[in-house]
Amino acid sequence: MSEPASISSGIAARYATAVFELAKEENKLSALEADVDALDAAYEDSADLRAMTQSPLYSREQQQTAITALASKMELSGIVTNTLALMAKCRRLFVLPQFVIVLREMIAEEKGEITAEVASAVELTKTQSDKLAKTLKAQVGKDVKIKATVDDTLIGGLVVKVGSRMIDTSVKAKLANLQNAMKEVG
Repeated sequence: MSEPASISSGIAARYATAVFELAKEENKLSALEADVDALDAAYEDSADLRAMTQSPLYSREQQQTAITALASKMELSGIVTNTLALMAKCRRLFVLPQFVIVLREMIAEEKGEITAEVASAVELTKTQSDKLAKTLKAQVGKDVKIKATVDDTLIGGLVVKVGSRMIDTSVKAKLANLQNAMKEVG
């Protein structure tokens, strides 16, 4: 990990830990989880929000006013709203994506869950996703939350990442292995 990335992760982790501990103390983890989901969706959907949090052209006051108004409009909890305002005041909104990731990890750990990133050639049905989660739970011993994406270059099959493990059953990988085996033979 590069030094700037590790610094950003450290900053995000400190804010996330504070928010998590406050929410846990007040028994508001489910509200925090909903806030994190809403914040993540807003960040993904809004180029303006991404620009406002990343650009040094916006002053502290502009960022603080904008993020507070956004949090109010999104009806985020007081804990998250105040933390976002503090992050803006301290010029730390640039760590928002890492902040969301760290909070998700902390909430999942508290709930005894782990997230599996699943890429498939076609969108998984609810039944397929549930069956995969059940199979993975038997393997890892924790409840598994599926984060599914579609990658049509896989042709067929799945690529599953759980923690540091990766399982690649895609047709693309099988074809690549076959191609490598054929190169070795002749």
